[in-house]
Amino acid sequence: MRRFGPALIGAAVLLAGCSAPEGERLPGERLDIRAGMPGAETPSANLAAALALPAQRSNAAWTQRAGGPDHQIPHPALGASLAPLFTAPIGAGDSRRFRITADPVVAGGRIFTLDSQGLAVATSTAGARLWATDLTPASDSRGETSGGGVATDGARVYVTTGYGELSALDAATGQVIWTQELGAAGSAAPTIDNGMLYIVGRDSRGWAIEAVTGRVAWTLDSVPYGANFGGGSGAAVSGGTVVFPYPSGQVIAAATGFGLERWAASVAGDRPGRAAAVAATDISGDPVIDGGRVYAGNASGRLAALDLETGLTLWTATDGAVGPIIPAGGSLFFVSDIGQLVRLDAASGRPLWRVDLPVLKERRWPLGDLRFANYGPVLAGGRLIVPSSDGTLRQFDPVSGALLAEMPLPGGAASNPVVAGGVLYLMTGDGQLAAFR
Repeated sequence: MRRFGPALIGAAVLLAGCSAPEGERLPGERLDIRAGMPGAETPSANLAAALALPAQRSNAAWTQRAGGPDHQIPHPALGASLAPLFTAPIGAGDSRRFRITADPVVAGGRIFTLDSQGLAVATSTAGARLWATDLTPASDSRGETSGGGVATDGARVYVTTGYGELSALDAATGQVIWTQELGAAGSAAPTIDNGMLYIVGRDSRGWAIEAVTGRVAWTLDSVPYGANFGGGSGAAVSGGTVVFPYPSGQVIAAATGFGLERWAASVAGDRPGRAAAVAATDISGDPVIDGGRVYAGNASGRLAALDLETGLTLWTATDGAVGPIIPAGGSLFFVSDIGQLVRLDAASGRPLWRVDLPVLKERRWPLGDLRFANYGPVLAGGRLIVPSSDGTLRQFDPVSGALLAEMPLPGGAASNPVVAGGVLYLMTGDGQLAAFR
């Protein structure tokens, strides 16, 4: 069995700014790391541009990353205020060597999670553990790798791991039904559509795999590239087209039936003056399909709108996206590569507002400064919700970007938030599933 160890998550630690000591603190004046960066300035546009959000919808499930195969779920219903509902242990949390990279998924009254070392867990909506399955291969030892993603169709749970395997588990019992070797770390979550699983391996290969049997239907390769964003983005599917994001920054669309390539494009460019951009060509903002367009961003300061039919680049914005891109009411919302919550005009890519999120906390020597990761956003209950590894869950007005509320988040965030059944779920850095209602 090939092992794909902590080296793969190094890019995530560097690029996402996860909370970790940085070593000896040098003397001198401290400046905002965003100051003077192109694209970091407050836009001159109307900060409260009109916004017509879609009506809230009750959703019982959140089955895959960003909610659906096209990587969006329109405005799930959520109460006007949030309070802690429960926390439940899910296994190993974040550490220097290992990171949680999987968002929780919800279906059939169960929440499915993956810890930082390959333990899949099912938890009831009351917070009780239902089962746990260690996905470490027999030829390896637990704790030798990190990364992975989770999706479910309600009957089965599909899990990729840093060991380079995709496994199908029975949703009721956790029993492994089949396992398919990918040959490279499958740190991105599977995308489920019409009985097929679509996966992007960290070796720049896209896979189409039958959900029932685990048989490989076809593969689609891109340009090999060394640098990877740990817990990378997954494929998006809509109307017979699958869009694969690759570590090189290339985006390839193919027909779902036979894998015939339809077009290839790139999210190219970087933010000048940012050293991390050298290793950040990977598509870190999951491609989302909306209104005949594909929106995709990287971690080095670029987000592009592509035509779904032709792959033509319609516009490119000088902001990267390190997580979900939320299209709503003619706007796009996302967390940028320099730790800002941003609203763009979806038609033109013009910035409407941006809000600084926590990225750094200074500490005295010999302790190193702490860097923070911000997750989401999710648009639910009429507001944008952004949990952070700094130990705070923040809620913002999508019209103006104004901070509406914040609440403590013990352990700090370690995943994007998801919403199902009027409850918000997320993973924390100390290995807990946290629920709010």
